[in-house]
Amino acid sequence: MPTVPPAASILAALGQATFAWDLATDAIAWSDNVAAVFPDIPEPALASGAALAALIEPQRSVRTDALGQGAPARSGEGVCYRIEYGVRAVTSAPVIWIEETGCWFAGPDGRPARAEGIIRVNNERHARDEQLVKLSRHDPLTNELNRTHLIASLAETIEECARFRTACAFMLIGIDHLARVNDAFGFDVADAVIAEIARRIRARLRSGDMLGRFSGNKFGLILRNCTVDDTNVAAERFLAAVRDEVVPTKSGPVSVTASIGAVTIPRHARTAEEAVNRAQETLDAAKSRRAGSFALWKPNVERDAQRRVNIRVTDEIVTALNERRIVIGFEPVVDAHARQPAFYECLVRMEQDDGRALLAPDIVPVAERLGLIRLVDHRVLELAVAELAAAPGVQLSLNISPDTTMDPDWWTTIESLMHAHPGVGERLIVEITETVAIQDIDDVRGFVTRLKNFGSRIAIDDFGAGYTSFRNLRKLGVDIVKIDGAFVQNIVRSSDDRAFVQTLIDLARRLEIKTVAEWVQDEEAAMMLRDWGCDFIQGRLIGLASPDRPWNAAAEKAVPAAG
Repeated sequence: MPTVPPAASILAALGQATFAWDLATDAIAWSDNVAAVFPDIPEPALASGAALAALIEPQRSVRTDALGQGAPARSGEGVCYRIEYGVRAVTSAPVIWIEETGCWFAGPDGRPARAEGIIRVNNERHARDEQLVKLSRHDPLTNELNRTHLIASLAETIEECARFRTACAFMLIGIDHLARVNDAFGFDVADAVIAEIARRIRARLRSGDMLGRFSGNKFGLILRNCTVDDTNVAAERFLAAVRDEVVPTKSGPVSVTASIGAVTIPRHARTAEEAVNRAQETLDAAKSRRAGSFALWKPNVERDAQRRVNIRVTDEIVTALNERRIVIGFEPVVDAHARQPAFYECLVRMEQDDGRALLAPDIVPVAERLGLIRLVDHRVLELAVAELAAAPGVQLSLNISPDTTMDPDWWTTIESLMHAHPGVGERLIVEITETVAIQDIDDVRGFVTRLKNFGSRIAIDDFGAGYTSFRNLRKLGVDIVKIDGAFVQNIVRSSDDRAFVQTLIDLARRLEIKTVAEWVQDEEAAMMLRDWGCDFIQGRLIGLASPDRPWNAAAEKAVPAAG
């Protein structure tokens, strides 16, 4: 049978040593191999608890604190404990990380009298744990603080500023047009640019300042003890660091600029959330003004008032949707010759508590700006289809916003409604603005094709404002062009507008696209449009939108044609 090696040699091979600690005398007795575990520490430094504690980092009392925790289940039994600590022989020596596992035993008075256990060197595990902690706190690309810990540090800094009555600043630095670098050279080159910009900013920080990666192309900076003048100087220093030298990459040199938004603390931001929001706001303002510029947040009475209005209007729109107070008015579009209604345009309205109604110009721009337009568009679609289902002889048109053209929920809704009401799609006209039509011609063509599969027609609204080519109209398969009323309303007095509108009508007729002239104000303009070949007209002369259903027998009357 094999010979069992001595326990001491096994412990030495494992980098472990045993000990017995007499708490009354503070003496520690070690196994014979302790010198192999602590090769650079003299025996006297290990002979007592107090001597060993003098070498321990970061908390010298870690061993004594572990004793007395808990209580033995029965008299005479030990209480187990496990602790970790660092031991350093001299100041210049590296720290040896120790894991200690043992039991302490109580004396007659119930207090710890002795402890026995095993220690082992655990440098590798400690290094691994440290690396994991670092990765949880730092961005892997730039090795700077990640967003979570940057915001936490910002919150701590704001508290310090309030407590000690000091000033600091928070900056957001955004690399301009990084998407262009991605498209031109690839994401790996863009990453190299981000890492290099981080290095340049880091090199220009003062002691005590903090840098973190806020998002893909943005860095957050916490500048301690920083006045407004200091902030301006620092911003120029960082801007110059980015713009004055090209960034070398494996694909060649890349030239980039950065923009900066900043806010002073605590004067203009008393929470981390407020500081981030205001720095982001000023960064957006700087970018919109000019790439490579700097903006410092300042109070703005008009902006704050507008935000209060936005909050109120948002609440009003959402409440109106929930309470079914979003309704539609119907504006007639008539044949330019017979003056008989061809279809009715559905225009959104919001009924208010006092009985008045907000019209489309009051609702739509605000809803688009506040991100509520898709909810409004959903409601208008439901209302329009319900009207078409209830009145088989009526044709209706409705406007949809740019975002709705690519909204999968809107498509789900319309498909469901069309299957529930067969034949309705053939009496529906969907109007999209000219500017939407030319943003992405291929996406819009897909949108148009899907609608035409339901039998619906497509109208381009406000035609002439964006100068869409007629080639695009043919490519999209547009059925109707609605000429922007800004060109129509003055055709009687403006020769330029007359020439423009007449040209549009003539070209549309050659392409077999129907035309609608909007904002027709008077009979003279209506006669001109009829003579030029315009198919339909709408506007004040014909009648503005009304919540009444003009196709009802009692309300429907033909507008008499001019003699």
